[in-house]
Amino acid sequence: MNPDKILFKDECYQIQGAIFDVYREMGCGFLEAVYQECLEKELAKRGIPFEAKRELTLTYKDEPLKQTYKPDLICFGKIIVELKSVKEIAPEHEAQILNYLKATGLMVGLLVNFGDYPKATVKRYVL
Repeated sequence: MNPDKILFKDECYQIQGAIFDVYREMGCGFLEAVYQECLEKELAKRGIPFEAKRELTLTYKDEPLKQTYKPDLICFGKIIVELKSVKEIAPEHEAQILNYLKATGLMVGLLVNFGDYPKATVKRYVL
């Protein structure tokens, strides 16, 4: 694939910079909520637009469900950022972000794990 054709390449790069700064500052071992708050502060500091825990409606066969979902972050209005703080990413975490992409119609998601040592990991998903 031509690197110039990577979807939202610059935006993802900016988000990843913020993620790695949070990890450099905080390290490994905190709960997801701590990293969420730190990343929100870092994104704001960098002027990266984001919405945290925005409630989204789900549908089943074109009918709205009572159940909603709240992705950790939506950055630039088009990239889902799902945060974890676990020893390793499991298949259900990957399924979660893919389902979020399908449910929202957004095309790019970043699955972030702050629980990995010696550095945070970021996995990119494109629907």
